[in-house]
Amino acid sequence: MQTTVNTPIPFDGVGLHSGVPARLEIRPAGADHGIVFRRVDCAPGTGDIPALWDRVLQSPLCTRLENAQGVQVSTVEHVMAALMGCGVHNALITVDGPEAPILDGSSVEFVRGILACGLRQLDRPVRALRILKPLEVRRGDAVARLTPHDELTIEFDIDFADAAIGVQKKTLNMANGSFVRELANCRTFCRKSDVDIMRANGLALGGSLDNAVVVDGADVLSPGGLRHRDEAVRHKMLDALGDLALAGAPILGHYHGSRAGHALTNELLRALFAAPDSYEWVTCDATVAARLPGAGVHWGELPRVA
Repeated sequence: MQTTVNTPIPFDGVGLHSGVPARLEIRPAGADHGIVFRRVDCAPGTGDIPALWDRVLQSPLCTRLENAQGVQVSTVEHVMAALMGCGVHNALITVDGPEAPILDGSSVEFVRGILACGLRQLDRPVRALRILKPLEVRRGDAVARLTPHDELTIEFDIDFADAAIGVQKKTLNMANGSFVRELANCRTFCRKSDVDIMRANGLALGGSLDNAVVVDGADVLSPGGLRHRDEAVRHKMLDALGDLALAGAPILGHYHGSRAGHALTNELLRALFAAPDSYEWVTCDATVAARLPGAGVHWGELPRVA
């Protein structure tokens, strides 16, 4: 059955790019509500933004949503990944400004809050999106692809010149708590040279060594180093799950990203919904539901480093 959180869950931090203090709260919602962001600093009736693929504004550095009134909320991918990875299907997410808090640069604080609060079952079955035909989008060397599969599997590969990252590749089935165990605590990453450029252009103003992995050639500048040897590709998988969650339902299919980012994954969803014969809606019975992200996840699966 569909789920929501038991009680409101607050989070305080700063926006990664704006550097402005931000409060976000995940609140319970009813069946078939889906995930909706609400800007509480906006005029009543203007601040609701559905977390859906067709509300995404193209942005290379984060996922930004906009409603019909032009109200925006940015950097939603980490909380979206946490919701999908914990099996939350319905929630109202209030935020008091234009950007979600970055917290530690991963999804783990959102996951910890969700698991501590617990979920409540609702009176409607979960619907999933089953991929029927392969789809692919490309931008230069970057590729994002969906192919049929019985569960949501995410495969990703990256190739960076910096020796601290280099070539990394990983594949994970997202069922049975693997997001919480393997991906949730993996932080956003960047090169020191990119940080300098972003800040010169008024971006990454809230970024620090406490909420991002910063590398410079072979060196990891962030205190404590990496949480996983391949933390970079794991974070790209986390981002991909958050961006795929904007389909509005769990996906049954194999996602493969090669040097892909937020914009390309959104292009893939747009291609999917533009081709109705490439997918079908499935009402999940217990067998299918057991293969969805977040099914059966529990507190003990949080990684110790979190």
